[in-house]
Amino acid sequence: MTTMNLEMIERAYAEVPQRLAGARALLRRPLTYAEKVLYAHAWAPPSTPCQRGVDYVDFRPDRVAMQDATAQMALLQFISAGIPRVAAPTTVHCDHLIQAEHGAARDLLAAADANREVYEFLASVSRKYGIGFWKPGAGIIHQVVLENYAFPGGMMIGTDSHTPNAGGLGMLAIGVGGADAVDVMSGLPWELKFPTLIGVRLTGALSGWTSPKDVILALAGILTVKGGTGAIVEYFGDGCRSISATGKGTICNMGAEIGATASVFPYDAKMQAYLKATGRADVAALADAVAEHLRADPEVEAEAERFFDKVIHIDLSSLEPHINGPFSPDRAHPLSKFAQAVRQNGWPDELRAALIGSCTNSSYEDIDRVAALARQAKAAGLKTRAQLIITPGSEQVRATIERDGQLALLREIGASVLANACGPCIGQWTRHDVQKGEANSIVTSFNRNFSGRNDGNPNTHAFVASPETVAALALAGRLTFDFRRDTLRLEDGRQVRLEPPSGEELPEKGFLPDPEGFAPPAEDGAEVKIVVDPKSERLQLLAPFAPPRAEEFADLAVLLKAKGKCTTDHISMAGPWLRYRGHLDNISNNLLIGATNAFTSATNKAKNQLAGAYDEVPRVARAYKAANLGWVVIGDENYGEGSSREHAAMEPRYLGGKAIIVKSFARIHEANLKKQGLLPLTFAEPADYEKVREDDRVSLNLAELAPGAPLTMTLKHKDGAVERVRLNHTLNAQQIDWFRAGSALNAVRGKSAGGE
Repeated sequence: MTTMNLEMIERAYAEVPQRLAGARALLRRPLTYAEKVLYAHAWAPPSTPCQRGVDYVDFRPDRVAMQDATAQMALLQFISAGIPRVAAPTTVHCDHLIQAEHGAARDLLAAADANREVYEFLASVSRKYGIGFWKPGAGIIHQVVLENYAFPGGMMIGTDSHTPNAGGLGMLAIGVGGADAVDVMSGLPWELKFPTLIGVRLTGALSGWTSPKDVILALAGILTVKGGTGAIVEYFGDGCRSISATGKGTICNMGAEIGATASVFPYDAKMQAYLKATGRADVAALADAVAEHLRADPEVEAEAERFFDKVIHIDLSSLEPHINGPFSPDRAHPLSKFAQAVRQNGWPDELRAALIGSCTNSSYEDIDRVAALARQAKAAGLKTRAQLIITPGSEQVRATIERDGQLALLREIGASVLANACGPCIGQWTRHDVQKGEANSIVTSFNRNFSGRNDGNPNTHAFVASPETVAALALAGRLTFDFRRDTLRLEDGRQVRLEPPSGEELPEKGFLPDPEGFAPPAEDGAEVKIVVDPKSERLQLLAPFAPPRAEEFADLAVLLKAKGKCTTDHISMAGPWLRYRGHLDNISNNLLIGATNAFTSATNKAKNQLAGAYDEVPRVARAYKAANLGWVVIGDENYGEGSSREHAAMEPRYLGGKAIIVKSFARIHEANLKKQGLLPLTFAEPADYEKVREDDRVSLNLAELAPGAPLTMTLKHKDGAVERVRLNHTLNAQQIDWFRAGSALNAVRGKSAGGE
């Protein structure tokens, strides 16, 4: 396959020197690498320095990527905008809707049958509007992007929170909601608050059992799940040069778990080698010619504290393997302390399943290191004592590791191989070895481990680790096995100690490309018809949201007051609900069913103030909507953490929500709420969260809504008492215009129809 969009990359590199000369003149100082990419992609050259964490800036991303679950709603919005063809290179990747149960071949056939309507819709929309289409089985979006589209110094947005994976090739890649993708596909500027910068200095080199995954697992423990919110994490230092491009991708991928806007590494020889190995020597040559612009200026590394808002140092030479969890990816345990934590907390020591792959760790190098352990196990006569499941990242990787023998080795020690798709990482996993509610432990090389995420069982204790750690624990069958010190007992009584694995970063014989996975768009899509059956339970054309009226924001009900962690998984679950991602009415039946009600500590129970009785949350929301009673949701810290799914914003908007009022937001979710016309508001005093009662009526004074100005929330308690609470927001003038139009899409639609 020839290099995709090479002319676009050539144009981008041609503009870089002049763009960066202007940025240096403006800032009057050297630039970090992230700043170079940001200023090079500004919609128009800024006239004043962009204030980090303050200024909203319009950008021109080079491309857009969407996975099949989020692409449905994004493309339904794009269709309704009335634009004839995408204005930026765009791809759709079918990786989320494949249920993992029996193995690759059977699962792919089942997915093709179960999702036929959705796949045909996505394929036809792609053909019509100039979008590249990657078929089911071609691979996971982020691995396919790394293999085919990512390039150093580029900027990409993607409708998946792990889009930053492309930072492994020096690309500034940012996860967004579908409405943001519609902006870029429509040829409009894409708005982002100029990020703050966290610099991570890497020194030394990885060795032994330690892998790139351990870098981000350790960093998650340092920064927590919200420590990177609003920031780009930029890696620098001599340690970067020892990490493969796919290893860098793993680190950037999991930057989403600390809330980071993006993560990025500077261009180096490892990236050059990966570009050449994946058939893009032409891109490597272009990058080499502008290499000085694809890394931070020398002064940045020498005096990092001058240029970053925060600097963290990680010594790769002393870094331990880490195991993070359960239930949160920032609950970090160095291996030397993990067994003690298991015993102290009473976590199930028996390991029921070990899973390797997902978009985070499914590269050739990952599988080759695991195969090195399988080779040791085979020689000793060992088989896995826990179920071992392998998910290749792409058909290119799968075909290559099949040819080179790694898959055969893994099967010999007991592994099963799933389709090249997300599968268990996102809840698309039908387990037969445990019952729902049964306490058990699994360990994965995935990125997230929220309660119930992988298998729908809230009592599955999911731990995140590197592929080699996962494989070693699978051979032992228990969590408390320290593979650096402990031995495995064979049936004949002998003791075997595993040696640290090593693996090749790239295949010696080259990759086997996937000739069937990609379908290009039609050169002229005018004749391609898009058909959506009005009776479909999977797809539904969208109707515009109505603009707000001031009187609708008086005497609002409190639908739910969420307590503790409330991720997008809690707001709009995945798993079996993925089938409704293209049908707003049907998927709205999962609204907030995973959130914990602060008044009752129960999930999916809210008090219907009209009926005076408790009911399922979506049913209460629908009752309020039918009665023309608006409502609000009250939330805790980092509300909306996790996936980029805009359904978590569209559902409350569709069911009559007016505002989401919390202590703090995760970045993507707050942006999605703004796009859909919901007010994202935060307590000026976080303690005021406690003032909100279950049967309150809430009023918001829209006359106060202005950039930088607080809003007043009036709480009318049932006992007649009235309290006033100050709320903050980050809406700028353009975002307030979206709100007044009813949604950002309404504003886009107006422009496409000839409006301003």
